[in-house]
Parts: sequence; structure tokens; C-alpha cells
Amino acid sequence: MKIFTAAQIRACDAYTIKAGAISSIELMERAAGRCVAWIRENLPKDSLFVVLCGTGNNGGDGLAISRMLHQKGYGVKAFLLRFSNVLSPDCEENLHRLEAIDSELVSIVPPDTFITDIPKHIIIIDALLGTGLNRPVEGWLAEFIKHVNILPNRKIAVDIPSGLPSDVVNDHDAAALKVSDTLSFQFYKRTFLHPESGVFAGNIHILDIGLDKTFINATGTLYRTIDQSDIAVIYRPRSPFTHKGSYGKVLLIGGSYGKMGAITLCSKAALRAGSGMVTALIPGCGYTILQTAAPEVKCETSGAHFIEKIEGYDSYTTIGIGPGLGTDNSTGHALAGFLEEYKEPVVLDADALNLIARQPELLARLPKGSVITPHPKEFSRLFGESSNSMIHLEHARIQAMRYNINIVLKGHHTAVVTSEGECWYNLTGNAGMAKGGSGDVLTGIITGLLAQGYKPAEAAIMGVYLHGLAGDIAAKKMSQEALIASDIIDNLGKAFMTLNGSE
Repeated sequence: MKIFTAAQIRACDAYTIKAGAISSIELMERAAGRCVAWIRENLPKDSLFVVLCGTGNNGGDGLAISRMLHQKGYGVKAFLLRFSNVLSPDCEENLHRLEAIDSELVSIVPPDTFITDIPKHIIIIDALLGTGLNRPVEGWLAEFIKHVNILPNRKIAVDIPSGLPSDVVNDHDAAALKVSDTLSFQFYKRTFLHPESGVFAGNIHILDIGLDKTFINATGTLYRTIDQSDIAVIYRPRSPFTHKGSYGKVLLIGGSYGKMGAITLCSKAALRAGSGMVTALIPGCGYTILQTAAPEVKCETSGAHFIEKIEGYDSYTTIGIGPGLGTDNSTGHALAGFLEEYKEPVVLDADALNLIARQPELLARLPKGSVITPHPKEFSRLFGESSNSMIHLEHARIQAMRYNINIVLKGHHTAVVTSEGECWYNLTGNAGMAKGGSGDVLTGIITGLLAQGYKPAEAAIMGVYLHGLAGDIAAKKMSQEALIASDIIDNLGKAFMTLNGSE
């Protein structure tokens, strides 16, 4: 799904109105109707509502929602905050429509006034400020939002939580309403996908309000979410007339004394991701461990406790380096020598990235099209700190284009940044995956996909999607708390089955 800026969304609204020969208030009616439909599908019939409305079009949405809820038999009261002397035309029209039914359904809240004593069982619907916000909220309205945040009531935002900008991360001390659910019209906003601001939006529900498909398809953006439909385009079902050599030979380089679990998980994941053969280059201390834990994986050794040489790699389709590798000086020299000679795309993670951070000149040696999978701290060691996660991601886009690589920036919504500067936010996955070893599994999945002939960006995008989906399947079985990295591997099969239609 494309992610548009607030300006692009406004342009899409305008195009829809013109192309569909409808009025702006008819589009508002459609959006309000979709909100009410969601409420009816997801909340008890006896729910009671307070709707907080502003003076712009978001407030108009709220007034229309109030009218429709009343007409459906719900108990509802709208409060219109007069933080502006002028109402937008559609907001004013919806105020008249609501008052025409019953003037008691709406109260005007004058400046410097607060609403108190809302019983905690009443649901608050936030329609104060929409996507047109272009500066932090100040004064009475900021205090009003902070007051509402203190209330224990369930809160639902219409399109976007009030005070939250669409296209940038809000300042840490800026006033923004914190809600349990956001009913977003047609698109994700980028701000929903970053931790500093996404925490305010709660669960995101995308409501299709029928915005014009021609405009959506024709309008460019560098930002998207990864949807199953995108993966369906990438996915290549296996042909019956194939053999193990058809699916690539993977070499995974990693492991060190005390860290053999990482390369073991990575190796198993590469196999589960579909690669035909997997070999692990490990230090001698881990030979028995890996041969016992993963009998399907071949082993080569280098050094006693750390890898000291990387050689004999020419016969492999794809190489992944890093899980459990350690940062011994001899390993760093071996990695530098390898990157000097090897020219095909590789997957690098964990200690491989930490070793490169010690020798930043190695960044220029990364083979074109390679995939690196840093978590935020590893990224900062490589490229420097950023003041927030969105700036962090923009920095990743610059570095991906600069070095012609693909960066998988791991987080709650892992972002795949391609060498062309595109950014794909992943929506699968859960907090139960915040466990040691999860990243090693992801490295194995991406390397395994790359070995099967997927292009590097495709392998990264599909890899993070499957990784998160397998984690979601595992969490449903055993809870987020009990989930471990091995469970992700064990559920990759069911994740694949959702792609080929057998699940």
C-alpha cells in the first residue's frame, strides 16, 4: 500500500471529488459512514460516546459520526471546541444537520473550558484536529488534549490522533492525544509507523472511503507498506521438475566460542526459507554443536574459537555473514580480505556490521546490491546517531543509495530501504519477537531467499514479511511472552502456506 503525504492525500480527496462528480460533504459523509460501520462491527450495541469535534473538516467528520450514531440508536453527545472563530464550510453544514435533529446532541465548548466527569465507560471519539496540522498544538487546546489523555476512557481517533503530524515525528513534549484505535482513511500515515509517534495511534484500522484509484495508481511515492499482495507478486512457487541444486547453495559464516546458537538458528532458517543446500563456516569449537543441532547443515571450520580465514567460497550461490561471529581481530582481517575479493551481493548482520564499523573503509567494499540488517544501534555505529527514528530512516535511505546496497533497519515496523531509495515498512511481527536470536533467523531467511534467485531487494522485502508472519503465527499458539527465535523457524512453513493458498 502506498503511503502518501498529507498534501498528497488532500490532492487525492480533491481529485476524487472532481472525477466522481460529488461534493466535498458527500465524501465526508462517506468517511463518517465507514467510521460508524467500523464502530457497529467492533463495539457493543449499548456503547455510549462522547465525540470531541474541532472547527475544521476533522470536526465535520465527528459531527457527522455523531448524527449517524444517534440515528443508529447509540447514545452520543458531541462537543464542539471553538478554538477558531471560523468553521470550515463542511463542518458548519454538519453542525446544522446535527442541530436540526436535536440541538441537545451538541454543546459548544468555549475557550479555556474543560470537560470533566466523563464516566469511564463512555468511549471518547477524537475528531479535533486532522491531517492539516502543520505546527505543534499550543495554549488551551494543548492543555485540553493533555487533560483528555489523563482520563481512563477508551479513545478512538478519526483519521489521525489530534496533535499528531502526518509526515514527521512529533516533538517528545508536544501535545497529542493517545488513543487505543485510529480509524485512518484509505492510507497509513508515516507517523503511525515510528515508535515516538506511533505509540499515540494505537491499533491502526484502514478504512476504504473510495478515493479515486486512478489518482492513487498514478501518484508516485517512495514509501509503502508491505502487503500480502506485494509478496504474492514476488513469490515464486516451486516447480515439480527441480532438484536441490535448483534452489541454491548457501554459505553462512559465523559463530564463535559461546555464540554458536546464533549461526545454528541462522542455518536452520536458511533451510526453512527454501534454500537447497546450506553450509556453515564456523570455528572448530562449534563443530559438534552444529552437527548435532542441525544435521541437515554441512560444516566447514576455520580457527579454534574464532573464524580466522574465509576462503573456498566461490562454489556457493549466496553468502551470509555475521551471526555469532565475534569481533576478534583475526576475524576482522578475514572479513576485510573477503570483501576485497568477493563481488556478488552478500547478507551481513550482527558482528559483521560491528567489525565494519571498526573499519569504515570497508563500507566502500560492500558488493553492490548487498543486504545489511542492522538494528538501530548497529546502524548508528556504522553511520552515526540521529535525533529520532524517522530521521534515522532518512539517513538509511541516503546511505543505501550512496553505497548501492539494501538496508533492513530492524524495529517494530522493520523498514526495508532499497538501493534506489524506496522504503518498505513491514506490518507483520509482534513484540514477542524481541528476543535474542530473532535477527539471526531473519538473516538466514533473507540469505536463503537470495540463493533461490530472488533479487536482493525482493529477498529483503519478502524475508521480513515472512519472518514477522511466522512470528505472528507462533505468538497465537504460545503467547508473545513465551515465543522464542526457534518458534519463528518452526512456523515458517505455515507462513509460506499462506502464500501458496494451502493455509
